[in-house]
Amino acid sequence: MADTAELTTLGQTSLLAGCEGTRLLAALRPSDLAQLAPCLKSMSLTAGAVLFEAGEDIHTTIFPCYSTMASLLVVTRDGDEIEVASIGREGAIGGIVSAGFKPAYGRAIIRIPGAAIAIPTVRLEEAKIRSPALHDLFSRYADVLLAQMMQSSACNALHSIDQRMCRWLLSTHDRANQSTIRLTQETLADMLGVQRTTVTAVAKALQDEGLIRTGRGKIEILDRAKLERRACECHGQVEAHFQRLLPEVKV
Repeated sequence: MADTAELTTLGQTSLLAGCEGTRLLAALRPSDLAQLAPCLKSMSLTAGAVLFEAGEDIHTTIFPCYSTMASLLVVTRDGDEIEVASIGREGAIGGIVSAGFKPAYGRAIIRIPGAAIAIPTVRLEEAKIRSPALHDLFSRYADVLLAQMMQSSACNALHSIDQRMCRWLLSTHDRANQSTIRLTQETLADMLGVQRTTVTAVAKALQDEGLIRTGRGKIEILDRAKLERRACECHGQVEAHFQRLLPEVKV
């Protein structure tokens, strides 16, 4: 990760500005945020940066800011991979569901580049022990992240490629907060666990219907309402669960 990210210790003033970009940290009580402040660092993450691989010890918890987005992937021995969760400004990556225990089960990779805030995982766990409110917030987030993984498992097994692709576009639109998603169709095919030609065919159909516009290395969402109707119920179920458990964290 050191080769793909620049880290800078945050001062108290820049901390408050930086945390506005990560909804999870912004939801903390001022006293809890102040407790974490000395350990927080800003990061600049590039597309394709691997945060950790399966089997590696997790030492850092990362909070994507603004439009930055990461994928959690399961990788087979043959090298095939499929996305089981996407994480943006609403969440955190590294030691969340496992409560800081290691090693990692899958791979975490940056899909949409940008800023992030990092903290040593051990320091976050120490702070959660000292603050019941902090522990409660991250426990609820761990629940919604696990729910997203469970729903992804069902979706990958039960729903069509076009439904899954629409779900992914909706989820990314929410997390990146932008209509133009800079991503190649080859990368999207890898995340969905299908052939690139399949993604190309589905993308063309969606474009012909006026839902999206594709370009070199990008997909633009034109009609979200129609995209929601074409998608399976998985996106809506995950987001509803998120809002029930974490109403103070806005996606």
